[in-house]
Amino acid sequence: MADEEVNEQPIIIKKIKKGGGHHGGAWKVAYADFVTAMMAFFLLLWLLNVTTDEQRNAISNYFDPTHPQVSSSESGAGGVMGGLSMSPKGSMATMAQPVTSPPPTANRVQSAQLNPRSEAAKERKRKEEEAKFKQAERELKRKIENSPELKGLSQNLLIDMTPEGLRIQIIDREGEPMFPSGSAQMYQKTQDLMSAITNVITPLENEISVRGHTDSSPYGTGASYTNWELSADRANASRRVMLDAAFPLERMNNVMGKADTELLISENPTDPRNRRITIILLREELTNPEAYDNLTGEGDEYDGEMEESAPEIPIGTFRKTPGKVEFP
Repeated sequence: MADEEVNEQPIIIKKIKKGGGHHGGAWKVAYADFVTAMMAFFLLLWLLNVTTDEQRNAISNYFDPTHPQVSSSESGAGGVMGGLSMSPKGSMATMAQPVTSPPPTANRVQSAQLNPRSEAAKERKRKEEEAKFKQAERELKRKIENSPELKGLSQNLLIDMTPEGLRIQIIDREGEPMFPSGSAQMYQKTQDLMSAITNVITPLENEISVRGHTDSSPYGTGASYTNWELSADRANASRRVMLDAAFPLERMNNVMGKADTELLISENPTDPRNRRITIILLREELTNPEAYDNLTGEGDEYDGEMEESAPEIPIGTFRKTPGKVEFP
C-alpha cells in the first residue's frame, strides 16, 4: 500500500487565457471612420475652392426643401446638377476652363459663312493670282528655251506651286554647279539665269522670299564658316543680282539661309541637287492678310442667297436670380 502511494505522480492542470491582445480589432473601425471623415473634409475644402458663390448658392438651394423650384428643364443646360451646355438645350459640357472668344481662324470661317460675297471675291482673287503664276511659269520656260546662253540650264530650273506661292528653284546638277564649291560667288551663267527670272517676275505685284540651301557635306573640323553662313551668303548674293536687275526692293519680303534643313533629295543628303537657290512668289493672302480679308466683292453679281446670321450665344458666368436659378 505504501509503495502505491510513492509511485503516483501529481496531475497539473494549466489554464491559458486567449484574446485581448492590443485591445482587439475595435481600433481599426475607429481609424477607418477617421480616414473617411478626413477625406470628406478635404473634398469639402476642394469644392469650396473651385466653385463660385453663385454655384454654392445654387447647390444649397437645391437641397433646401423650402426653396422655390430651381429649374423645370431636363436638358443639359437646365437643372443645377444637369451640367452646362453652350445652348439653352443640349447635352452636358465640361466647364473646367472658362469659355473664351473664338480664335481668329474661327472668326474668318464665321465671317465667310455670313458674307458669301466676300468669300466669292477671295476665291476669284486666288484664281486670278494662280493664273498669273501659271503665265509667269510659261513665259520663263519659253525665255530659257529661246536663249542660246540659257537653254543648257533648263535642267537646272525647277518650277512648281506650293501653299506659299509659285516656287522657282535654281539647282546644282552633277557637272553643272551654279556656285563654286564652298563659295557664294556665283558663276556668270547663274547671274544670267537669275536676271532672266527677275525680268519675268518683276511685272507681278507679289512679294518674294529668297532662300539658300546646301547639301549635308560639312566643312572641316573646327571651321568657323559652316553651311549656315554659306546658304545665307548665297541667298544674299542672289538678292543683290535681282536688285541689280531692277527688282523693287520693297517687294523683297525676306532673305534667309536654310543650310541643309530642307533637303530636296532627302534620301541622299549629299546629292548636288540639294544645293540650290529658292525664289518664292508669295501669295497676297500671306503677305497682306488684312487687305485680303477685307475683300467685299461689291459691284459683282451674286446669285446665291444671303444666309441668316446665327443667333448670338450668350457667354459668361452664373447669374444670381431671385428664386429660380438660371444658367447662360
